[in-house]
Parts: sequence; C-alpha cells; structure tokens
Amino acid sequence: MNIKDILSISGKPGLYKLLASSRSNVIVQSLADGKRMPVHAAHKISSLEDISIYTYEEDIPLVEVFQMISDHTGGKVAIDHKAKASELRAYMTEVMPAYDEDRVYDSDLRKLFQWYNTLAQLGLLGETSAIEDAEIIEEATTESAAEEEGS
Repeated sequence: MNIKDILSISGKPGLYKLLASSRSNVIVQSLADGKRMPVHAAHKISSLEDISIYTYEEDIPLVEVFQMISDHTGGKVAIDHKAKASELRAYMTEVMPAYDEDRVYDSDLRKLFQWYNTLAQLGLLGETSAIEDAEIIEEATTESAAEEEGS
C-alpha cells in the first residue's frame, strides 16, 4: 500500500494527490472531485505516510492501521465516520485493541475512518506504485547480477 503521495491539507476537507512541487507551492488534485489547485507554503501539508496512531507501546504508522482495517473488513469500506463516537471507539478497539484511548481523540477517529473509506472506495488501498515496482525490479536485477559475479 503506497500512500506517500496522498496528502492531508489543514483547512481543506478531504484528501489530495501530490502532482508537482516547486519552491513556493505544490500542485495537488482532490481525490473527491479531481480538481487541481496550488497549495502554498502557508498551509500545513501532511503526507499520510508521516502520520501515525498512538498506542500504549509505540506509535503505529497510518499505513499499518489502514492494513489492519482492511484485514478486518476484507478490503471493504469500514464504519461510517459520521457514526457516534462510542461506535467509532468500539470499532477501533475491535481493529486495534492497543490504541491509546486517551491520546486518540474522537476527531482523529473520524478522520481515520473518513480517509480509509475514501481510499477504499477509490481502490487505492493495497496498490503499489510504479516507483515501488521499479525499485523492486531494480533490486532483483542488482541481486541477480551480484549472484552471477559471485559464481
């Protein structure tokens, strides 16, 4: 699952895909409606890859949490993010019993399930990118070349 190019932008609803970047801004595309727009450095931009969920032992990256939810739902959409806070917490406890209930707020769970459902509906969960595929091919080529030299 590759979520490196999926962004959350403070003050703007939904998720965005990174298209290009420059010194002063980035160009993003909304996953909801496909509209492109520049986002300036004044906005707080977070890659989903950099976000994690608090647990009692260590923080778990969001990609792993998404995988846990996907395993729990069989790759389908999870609970609606507009459900009652108690229902969201009960669902999260089923998926990830070790999450820190004191440090993970209701608003965090709403975002988590909204983001997961958006990515699941668009079929972006479990997908590898062309860059990851190229890296895997390059590693395999390098390993086979090293084995041939060692023989």
